[in-house]
Amino acid sequence: MKKILFLTVLFCGVGIMNAQDAEKEIITNTEKAVKKIVDTTGAGWTKKGNLIFLFNQSNFNNWLAGGENNLSGNLGINYDFNYKRNDITWDNKIIASYGLIQTKNSDFEKKTDDRFEYNSVFGKKAVGYWYYSFFLNFRTQFTKGYIYGKDANGKEIRTENTNLFSPAYLTFGPGMFWKKSDNLKVNLAPLTSKVTFVDADFTLPEKAYFGVEEGKSTRYELGFYASGYYKLDLMTNVSMENTLNLYTNYLEDPQNVDMDYTMNMVMRINRYLTTNLVFQAIYDDNAFRGFQTRQIFGLGLNYGF
Repeated sequence: MKKILFLTVLFCGVGIMNAQDAEKEIITNTEKAVKKIVDTTGAGWTKKGNLIFLFNQSNFNNWLAGGENNLSGNLGINYDFNYKRNDITWDNKIIASYGLIQTKNSDFEKKTDDRFEYNSVFGKKAVGYWYYSFFLNFRTQFTKGYIYGKDANGKEIRTENTNLFSPAYLTFGPGMFWKKSDNLKVNLAPLTSKVTFVDADFTLPEKAYFGVEEGKSTRYELGFYASGYYKLDLMTNVSMENTLNLYTNYLEDPQNVDMDYTMNMVMRINRYLTTNLVFQAIYDDNAFRGFQTRQIFGLGLNYGF
């Protein structure tokens, strides 16, 4: 009887030990599988975009406070396509927008927005959130831009001042890229080349056109470039996207820092309707000695893809 009892206890102990070993093996394999899933999440290409149409209309009839009938619309696209594999990351963003306004007392349709921008940052893992990087940024516009005025008879006139690729900016260089997530990243490039392209026909005697001298079509600069991107949710259905670019030219007036800041706030009503607020501020003393600002606010038809 004692032998039977001993053998029973022995077999139970072995069974418990085997069960514990099996449980440990399951836990270990599960942890490995989870780690593999986390490590490969987002591996390869991830793509997302947003197409939006903003519409504004104002109409006044016997309105004593004054006002001018107007109709305006803006079409924009914001598209990201990013790549991640092992210690390699490659982030790409295209931003394009175009807008027009027609007012009752104006002879011309006028632009409210005209922008094309491509950003690309390639990175190889260094340590932590840091990557060795190489970036490229290209900016221009789609159509002609005008300066408006009046002739001797008070009639509205316009003078062509800009066009597609005039100006256009190509900025590129090596640096260090800090990326915590797709919503929070910073790039620092201490040896950045910047090339400004213009139509030589626009350049004027004794006056630089976007920094380009008379008769020339390009201007080269070498300097320090810093860019940051931060997107956050302010509250439910309200998000804010912030982009900041800074640049200083080592070769001329390094104390002057060019700045380009854009804030895009999206207040989502439902899947297709949003209220959008866009604010942009630019400082570039080669183009204008002061701040250039624009603001767009309106109800938008929104489509994500």
